[in-house]
Amino acid sequence: MNLHQTRVEEVYNFLDNNDILLGFRKLLDCVTDTQNMLIYQKAIELTDWKETHPNEIVELIKRSKELLNDVKQQKVVETSREIPVLNARDICKTYGFSKFALGPVSVQINKGQVYGLVGENGNGKTTLLRILAKEISYNQGTLDFNFNIKANSDYDLRTKLIYIPQRTERWYGSLKDNLKFVLANYGTKPEEIETRVLLMIARLGLWKYKHLQWNELSSGYKMRFELARTLLRKPEILLLDEPLANLDVLAQQVILEDLKAIANSVNNPIALILSSQQLFEVEKMSDKVIFLKNGRYKENAEQEILEATDLIIELDTKATREQLQEVFAELGLQKMIFNGGIYVVYFDSKTEFHDVIFTLGKSKTPLTYIRNISTSTRRFFMN
Repeated sequence: MNLHQTRVEEVYNFLDNNDILLGFRKLLDCVTDTQNMLIYQKAIELTDWKETHPNEIVELIKRSKELLNDVKQQKVVETSREIPVLNARDICKTYGFSKFALGPVSVQINKGQVYGLVGENGNGKTTLLRILAKEISYNQGTLDFNFNIKANSDYDLRTKLIYIPQRTERWYGSLKDNLKFVLANYGTKPEEIETRVLLMIARLGLWKYKHLQWNELSSGYKMRFELARTLLRKPEILLLDEPLANLDVLAQQVILEDLKAIANSVNNPIALILSSQQLFEVEKMSDKVIFLKNGRYKENAEQEILEATDLIIELDTKATREQLQEVFAELGLQKMIFNGGIYVVYFDSKTEFHDVIFTLGKSKTPLTYIRNISTSTRRFFMN
């Protein structure tokens, strides 16, 4: 079974389980991969029907499966992901008399991969993204790109390499008209512009807002508009600086799921690097996580995780330090850190996480939150 068929079967599974919210978005991903304007138009008509009949779930599932059957019959060419599209080696950046120095940083990413970039504020995340986007220079190292179409100029390069900052610029006119203008400038066939724009609007949850202007949208939907505008250009590398900053918790999860799915497109996969303070959410969807502290680089690599044998847990409880020390006395407790909000507790390598859970339950310790951070980049923040 090829990747297209796998994605189609995944949508059938979502629909069979009445998971409409995620299933419909994934259906539109499969539609996008077909590059068939007739299929696109059917998806647009279905989206419009869905928005005007929000409570007719059974009929929506029926119609979605009919569209999916058409999608399944389409032949979709899979784009190769074997060769790295970006290769940065030993990148270093210094600022004159400033004490801050970034690097050396080495990053290699293929299409379809998602890299998370995390770290405390002021540790070089934005600087690194801007270097990779060729917006600012670097002092040492090499930075190479390998695009499908050779980039002979800065214009060619920026067509395939796109950086979206945390604060986006104001735009004028309606959302839909702006997106149509983007495609018109990038040589899309005139008869396809409206269809491609409407499908992208549907995919990014902007259907109800397509006729609104900049000052009528929330910060979160402005970011979705920037993503729509970018994705219509079919980039090969996408660099996002804090795309989750103005989103609520649920919206953060949705946009991360969307980014992961879009990056894994069958015929237009994207190499995606995003910075964020939402550590655990980013870790769940990233293939690799890069941690920056004082400009120094650390990758949450598989080998390092295997070597991190000690158990580290993070927990929120009303219990006192003395009470926890008594509870954990027989579990190889090494040290405990309290930052005024949560405890971070270190155990020796013989202690298992399920033993900690069992002991806390047996002692009836009040527990609000607990997480095993032994292999999370969260542990780097602690040291």
